[in-house]
This record gives sequence, structure tokens and C-alpha cells, in this order.
Amino acid sequence: MATPAEKPADRLPALGNDEILRYSRHLVMPEVTLEGQQRLKAAKVLCIGAGGLGSPLALYLGAAGVGTLGIVDFDVVETTNLQRQILHATADVGQPKLRSAAAKVQALNPHVEVRPFETRLTSDNALDVLRDFDVVVDGTDNFATRYLVNDACVLLGKPNVYGSIFRFEGQASVFATPRGPCYRCLYPEPPPPGLVPSCADGGVLGVLPGLIGVIQATEAIKLVLGKGEPLVGRLLVVDALSMRFRELKLQRNPECPACGERRTITRLVDYEAFCGVRGAEAAGPDVPEISVEELKRRREAGEDLVLVDVREPHEVQICSLGGRLIPLGDLPRRVHELDASRDIVVHCRSGPRSARAVAFLRQAGFRKVRNLAGGIVAWAQRIDPRMPRY
Repeated sequence: MATPAEKPADRLPALGNDEILRYSRHLVMPEVTLEGQQRLKAAKVLCIGAGGLGSPLALYLGAAGVGTLGIVDFDVVETTNLQRQILHATADVGQPKLRSAAAKVQALNPHVEVRPFETRLTSDNALDVLRDFDVVVDGTDNFATRYLVNDACVLLGKPNVYGSIFRFEGQASVFATPRGPCYRCLYPEPPPPGLVPSCADGGVLGVLPGLIGVIQATEAIKLVLGKGEPLVGRLLVVDALSMRFRELKLQRNPECPACGERRTITRLVDYEAFCGVRGAEAAGPDVPEISVEELKRRREAGEDLVLVDVREPHEVQICSLGGRLIPLGDLPRRVHELDASRDIVVHCRSGPRSARAVAFLRQAGFRKVRNLAGGIVAWAQRIDPRMPRY
């Protein structure tokens, strides 16, 4: 199947007068012209995710006149999304992101066909979802889905426009092209489970997804037009705190199991198993827990409990349950401050960091230590609704 950049000009869809007016600033550019805008109209681009990266992606690809815009998402809009996910508004909280995204794109450009996929992308459905699209843009936030998208793109021969964000830093590249590397060439193995915190735990600058998402949208448009120099074989690294852009050269790994000379990945695998799990489960199944209801009951009964908060000091300024503050990174050198003979309850924001802390303490010989399931978020939801949530 020919991509829009490869189709003969006489087989491209025509533009109506209203479209010519709408895209007039494109049409006067010699790199785009009427024919290039027709190629955009003929294009089918799949945006995986309608969150931080997916927001600028969907808006700018829709505004640019991409004829068919697929969007994959299964989540709902939450208040914490609104700081960076500009596709959604306060009135959309509680609604499916896909519904909100489709409405915004259609309101921006009614000439775009939005093709929604309200589903979690899995090994069972990825090939079917991606198959009909010319370009795939990865706006996901976890390693398992990134490897899944990469392998599916390699198997189908689809370019994969990659982006990732964390705190003040972002990355972008174009993978799985005929002559370029794939995501596995850059990251042959995922990081150990739980090593890289999520944006919920580590945070992300609200405008950073806009920077990276716009770069991804630019790369997708260039691929459709067949113009310019895409980020193939190049990893663009953005440090928003210093506002510096660095570029790292990438090469295809001839031994890559996905795109190398002797490929061993010929079908999609179990990517959750390949990457492991993130969060409380990453610490192992033997991490004992205590519910917020039980903690409340035992504290009100006056039981002798030691509450340990493994969050960072700036998080304590938002809300606190009291107790001793020992950030997770400081725990190995401050473990002597804890008495193994006493009952210890460890908590963080939502449970993953405190689960790792409990696993560490148990390895150090502590037996009367438990993780607060759901962390301070669960406490605010089920015990004290007046407590701020973040």
C-alpha cells in the first residue's frame, strides 16, 4: 500500500474551496503546495494516547488537515490531567478522554475524520489497530506499550514517531523506517521494574508535553509530505530547565531482535512480562500491606505505631499524615534510625515507593513493617476528604 508521500498526484483527493482557504498558509509554501496538502488529506495517522503528548499531537495534526486521525485511549479525564493535557477542559473531568479528544478535534477541523479506538493496546489487537495507518505516533507513558508499538510498527513496516517526557526532560525520534533504527536499538532492555518513577510520582512540567508533542506532530507531517530531514537515526533530547536541545546519533543494531539482520521477533509477545510491573508489585508479592481504614482504627486505639513517610520534603508541604520523614533515596543510610522491634507503617503518595521501602526493610531484617496500600491518596479519598490530593 502506497503512503501519501508515494501516491501519484492524480490519485490524491481534491480540496474544496473552504479547505483551500483554511490551509492557505500551507499552500503558499513551496515545501507543501496544493499537492502536499492533498497528501495530508489522504494521510491516515494514528495517535496512541490522548494525554500529555496526545493533546498537542491531535490538535496540530487535526489543524494541519490530516484526513484520517486515529486516536487510541481507554482512560478518563482526571483533574490532575488538566495541568498539561490541553485537549481536555474542566467540564470533561470524568468523561472518556477519547470522547473529549474527538469533540475537540472535530470542533477545530470538521474536515478531519476522527477514528476512535477506545481500548487498551495489547499484543492481541495492536496489529489490527495499526495496520490501516500510514504513520504511527507514540504518545504513551510506559515501557510495555512502547515496546509493543515498536515491534508492531517494525512488523507492519510503519514509521513510529516516538516521544517521551519526565520532569523537565523530553526525547523524540523516528523509529522503524526502512533504513533507520528501532526503539529496541536504543533501549535493548527495559529498566528494572520500579526504577523509573511515573509522572504521578516524579512529576512533569506542564508545558513539556507541548514541546515534545509538537515535535512529534512536525515529524509526522514531514513523513506524510516526504519532505525535510526526519529524526531517523537521531535522538533529540530536550532539557527545558536549561532550554538546551541535544542530538544523539543512533544506528541500527545489526543484532537487534526486532529489526536486525537475524530477527527473532516475528510476532508480538507478552510485553507486561517482558518489562515487568511498575509500582507496588515491582517490590515482589511478599510485601505486607495495611489499609487506610485499619491504620485509622489502630491510631485511634492508641497503638504503638511508627509511621514512616518516604516521600520528598517538598511533597510533605502539600499534605502529611505525620510521622518520620525518610525519603526513599535516604533510607539505606538512615535505616539505623528505625527500631525493628516496633510496628512500622510506611507510606508514600500512592504506594509504589513505600512498597520498595518495605521490601528493602524486610531484606534488612525488619519483620513488623507494612506498606500503606494506596498511600496518602487513599487516605484523602476514604478517610479525610479535606486533605489535598495531588
